[in-house]
Amino acid sequence: MAAKSGAFRATRDEKSRRGAVAVRPPESAATNLDRLIHERTRLGIVSALAVNSSLSFNELKHLLGSTDGNLSVHARKLEDVGYIACTKSFSGRLPRTEYRLTAAGRRALEKYLDHMEALIRATREG
Repeated sequence: MAAKSGAFRATRDEKSRRGAVAVRPPESAATNLDRLIHERTRLGIVSALAVNSSLSFNELKHLLGSTDGNLSVHARKLEDVGYIACTKSFSGRLPRTEYRLTAAGRRALEKYLDHMEALIRATREG
């Protein structure tokens, strides 16, 4: 299938080969997804923080199998929009970075999950 404008669309050749028109999920369901959360690493971060009161940078890194740089960049994007909060401290001489999901982040995750569930329902009913 060829993708166009974020929707699932079949090309003319694919339609004639199958003898059927491809099912397209509603445009609004696909276009209303929160792109900040939709990315795999950021979805992993907010999902992990949704079920834990807080996690350290190293705990998140191990959970997600991420590199320091990759996790840092994605966490910063979520922090910049207020989805997660970051607290930096020291444990002796060692720096410690702790993350927690904010109320705005929890609402954004719930909205994202609602959109994904609607998209799944529409696809299964189609």
